[in-house]
Amino acid sequence: MSQVVAKPKHPGWRQVLINLRQPKVLVMLLLGFSSGIPIYLVGNTLGFWMRENGIELSTIGFLSWVGLAYSLKFLWAPLVDKLDAPLLGRWLGRRRGWMLLSQLVAAAGLIGMALVQPVEGQLMLAGFALDQLVVFGILALIVAFSSSTQDIVIDAWRIESADSNEQQGLLTSTSTLGYRGALLVTDSLILIFAASMGWSLSYQVMALLLGVGVVATLLAREPVATVMAATTPHPALFTPQGLFDAVIGPFLAFFRQHGSWALLMLLTISLYRLPDFVMGPMANPFYADLGIAKETVGAVRGSVGLIATIVGIAVAGLCAVRFGFVPTLLAGAVLGPGSNLAFAYLALHGADAGVFTAAMVIDNFCNGFAGVALVGYMSSLTSVGYTATQYALLSSFYALLGKVFKGFSGVAVEHLETGRTLLQAYSLFFVGTAVIGIPALLLCIRLVTRKYGPADGGTGSQRAT
Repeated sequence: MSQVVAKPKHPGWRQVLINLRQPKVLVMLLLGFSSGIPIYLVGNTLGFWMRENGIELSTIGFLSWVGLAYSLKFLWAPLVDKLDAPLLGRWLGRRRGWMLLSQLVAAAGLIGMALVQPVEGQLMLAGFALDQLVVFGILALIVAFSSSTQDIVIDAWRIESADSNEQQGLLTSTSTLGYRGALLVTDSLILIFAASMGWSLSYQVMALLLGVGVVATLLAREPVATVMAATTPHPALFTPQGLFDAVIGPFLAFFRQHGSWALLMLLTISLYRLPDFVMGPMANPFYADLGIAKETVGAVRGSVGLIATIVGIAVAGLCAVRFGFVPTLLAGAVLGPGSNLAFAYLALHGADAGVFTAAMVIDNFCNGFAGVALVGYMSSLTSVGYTATQYALLSSFYALLGKVFKGFSGVAVEHLETGRTLLQAYSLFFVGTAVIGIPALLLCIRLVTRKYGPADGGTGSQRAT
């Protein structure tokens, strides 16, 4: 067991620059981009499309529950850890085989969504009349399932490819940069595309962009740890011992490694991005109701929003390398929820381009920072041999509560509208989402006192810095 020290040693800037020249960093950037393409297309951006088609806010909120696939991925993560992908696994290896399969299925699902479209009506399929919105929702669920599977294996590849904690921080920042770049494409540029060529064709273009992930998968090298795990004798998966090792083993290893602090870590992770998740489904409908043209939203997000995101990611990555994951996590716990207050002010101020731009800058910087902070911290908590399953568990905890509660976001805004204008209801809603970030902030403070306080009896892990 590693000995806990009061202040870990951090690398100099020369070592950071050397790591930037490694090919795996470029691959990580492309994989991060591929990972970020589908999520808004079945979430926040989809809300804009549906609102323009006259779909009610409550329905938009409920359909966001397809995103629960991202929070339940720990249920099938053991299969990704222990089995090769059908057909492709023998050719590409375990990690890369699952990457390519999930990318192809996600692209096919996005094309299906583009063809069906979210409108009220009947769809004739093989002689049967089906509710068109239901079929659309099923296709969105397929995209979410395959996309979350892609996330499982990309996260595992990232963690297993790092040679040190410092390089893990670099790969995490690089992955987040690619991921946030994809979010800007699917949350901003797509609005400009939709204004000129329609939503359906825009979604087909987004499906083609998953080809970036295919290229990265073919360029990537299978991690040495994965190859060794695949060739090391272990109980067959579909035996009592094999199932126990695949499903229960990762959780036991996590609690054995972190001891009594494990529950506090999981609780912190589960609450950390709750404000962002709850607010998410209502952001784009809010812009539509505010009267801001979607091409304006896209232009601002794709310009100053992009710059703010890159700066936020870079600052968080440098903070993680220089000060460690836990202090960076604490800073993100303040910045993330605080950015929601900018939207509350925007709702009361009205459709002013300057105020909207300022809100976008604040939101993109803060969320870029908080995203890197949380991903880096979660990555530092995993164990070799259970990487995919443990990280899937942590990322599921990080999103589960938010994905459940965000389904009621539309109902909340409609309820707050009673006796108020719609924009006043939006403003109160955004303030409420900021307030629910306070518990996570308090838990982060406790983690900081653990890191820099008296020794915890040896139950802590040196990796959790």
